[in-house]
Amino acid sequence: MASMLGGCTPWPEEFVDRYRAAGHWRGDTLDGLLRSWALAYAPRTALVAGDTRLTYANLNRRVDRMAAGFRLRGLRPGQRVVVQLPNVAEFVITVFALMRVGAFPVLCPLSYRVFEVSHLVRVTEAVGYVGPSAYRGFDHTAMAADIAAQGPFLRRVFTFEAPGAESPYGGLTTDASGCHYFPLGSVDSPPEAALTQSAGQVAFFLPSGGAPEAPKLIQRTHNDYVYQARAAAESVSLTENDVYLAALPAESDFTFGCPGIVGILSVGGTVVLVEDPEPAACLAAVERERVTITSVVPAVARLWLDVLPTAGADLSSLRLVQVGGVPLPRETVERMGPALGCRLQQVFGRAEGLLIATRPADPDEAVLSTQGRPLSPDDEIRVVDTGGKDVPAGESGELLARGPYTVRGYYRAPGHNARSFTGDGYFRTGALARRTPNGDLVVTGHVEDAPGTAAPGPS
Repeated sequence: MASMLGGCTPWPEEFVDRYRAAGHWRGDTLDGLLRSWALAYAPRTALVAGDTRLTYANLNRRVDRMAAGFRLRGLRPGQRVVVQLPNVAEFVITVFALMRVGAFPVLCPLSYRVFEVSHLVRVTEAVGYVGPSAYRGFDHTAMAADIAAQGPFLRRVFTFEAPGAESPYGGLTTDASGCHYFPLGSVDSPPEAALTQSAGQVAFFLPSGGAPEAPKLIQRTHNDYVYQARAAAESVSLTENDVYLAALPAESDFTFGCPGIVGILSVGGTVVLVEDPEPAACLAAVERERVTITSVVPAVARLWLDVLPTAGADLSSLRLVQVGGVPLPRETVERMGPALGCRLQQVFGRAEGLLIATRPADPDEAVLSTQGRPLSPDDEIRVVDTGGKDVPAGESGELLARGPYTVRGYYRAPGHNARSFTGDGYFRTGALARRTPNGDLVVTGHVEDAPGTAAPGPS
């Protein structure tokens, strides 16, 4: 088996060799690529978030300085840090800065509370937490303090404050449990020499979505995630002239790399982060920043359609809207294109890796009625019955997948791995699907649901 740092379940050597030979895995790390992007696109606008506008050069500089600040405050290569931030510039800066330290960000939804966050800390043995001191009525710092008091892992809490806000924890530096507290804005030091890292090691962790129990941890490597974002960017022909609106939470796989934030940065485009998820705010941002591409889930898409007649926003810059999640009713899909004045892309995916999507040049009927085809030519797809046998085209069965960006196992979860992965490395997606005569896939439900119940979409 191929060895990889960070406790990652590896791909067998034959697959490593195959993906390298195909040019999928090129040995690049995400934080190293950011340096390359900063040189190639230095004066271009990389990131817009509220009143913050950062060029590529400034974004890379901020990441360098925050990385040095993290090191000064005791973070070391190989350590885990939970990141629970809203759609603000500091989210992108923090994630890349931690990777530049050699630490592993554990991306955490803002909706998670002590049960889920303490589970993430415990399983990953996270020594750090980055989050707002308080956000929309919930005290995140108090939660982190409670988790730290349970011991023995969490010992550094970095609190984010919105511009102009005062933290009630401003004077707190160390508590009774020995946990240290730092304002995130103070994590700034002169840059240091770059750390040499392996593209085969873990880049960050994602929690699995859609389950009522404690989330499972998905380790994404630099090799597989760089490939996913690059291939997704190529599939929708992203260029430096594209502007991506992060209307969904930035920590989700859909928003972060399908192609999302990473994909748009890879081509020199602009990421616009919207903290307010309300449709009116998002549509206003499309007009203000001349957004060309964005990602939504069906519930958000319907809200956008509802407010469009009264919003009065100029959406003429939009060229593509990705819709992922439960399959949309055909009548809703038929409304969206004309209402938004752009092409649609149906997307089905899992944070574990697999991405299936229609393409902008596909016939209208494929976009209206299917979820498209796999992202990579090296995605291996099976549709099987309850006995694990492949079903004929046109029949529904469980969708299995393995490929260059689909993980081979959850982190420290042997029981889940035995149930969720086949002996030859296929991931059991839990989705029911069928193949069309043209080779596209239609997601029809979930293996645990009654027939016709829709399957979850991108996490």
